[in-house]
Amino acid sequence: MATSGTVSGAWPERAGAMAKRLELTGAGWLLVRVAAGLALCALSGGQSLGQSVPVASLTPPAAPNAPLKPYLAQTALPDSVALLKPPPAAKSPAEARDQALARAAHALLGNPRWDQAKRDADLFSPRATSGFSCAAGREISPSATPFTDRLLRRAMIDFAAATSAAKAKYQRARPFMTDGKPICTPDMAAGLRANGSYPSGHAAIGQGWGLVLAALVPAHKAALLARGKDFGDSRRVCNVHWASDVAAGQLVAQATYRVLLKDTAFSTDLAAARTELANVRPVVPDCTAEKAGLKR
Repeated sequence: MATSGTVSGAWPERAGAMAKRLELTGAGWLLVRVAAGLALCALSGGQSLGQSVPVASLTPPAAPNAPLKPYLAQTALPDSVALLKPPPAAKSPAEARDQALARAAHALLGNPRWDQAKRDADLFSPRATSGFSCAAGREISPSATPFTDRLLRRAMIDFAAATSAAKAKYQRARPFMTDGKPICTPDMAAGLRANGSYPSGHAAIGQGWGLVLAALVPAHKAALLARGKDFGDSRRVCNVHWASDVAAGQLVAQATYRVLLKDTAFSTDLAAARTELANVRPVVPDCTAEKAGLKR
């Protein structure tokens, strides 16, 4: 498919505004279906997973305003209610562990790990996927790796949506709603209050992105999977999710990834991203802040 433009280095400002507005409706992580629609758009090709796509055949994604659709139909998503146990019961050892880990996170306020958690909270700007650049050993961004960025943003919709059923069923209160402590994104507090804590949508996305990128850059598999887990734990550090929310979100992501691997469109896009990453010069941005925040 021919395109009329090149990849933009910046999204329209309304992307962030729309994400915030939808967050405030209490629509939860299904808001990603709309917010991610302002990400980068369609690519063509019919190659299957594992095939090499000639670099010359890669057509740049279209205009950055074009909508993205999830790979999976709603009925194809894993049933998070059936997949997960209920959240920890009141006064159970599991709840006590959640509370202890939340208190431990309070001590991180203002230090490099807190700063990293604030960066990891960003899902909607062009910088979002760049959070995996250091682990991947190369820049991941809309401009440097448009196919990979588009793959991640489109899969993000599925990873997030798969958490929605359990979120709606349990409507678990978030840590900051019970302890009154600060959070990384105070401007999102109202929307977070209206959206169930269990399981964590951010943790599902982080785990999912780590799995996808580990398949694309196997030489960095261990670092990418670890980065995905840290991305989820940033929600605990931010005081917006309990540790058990994060673990549950990661389980949902693993189940969703297994379904995605059977999807033809996902496999085609994965093959294109693999070719792109094999041909991009492995230059990464300054990783000093991330190394300090994650102690690597």
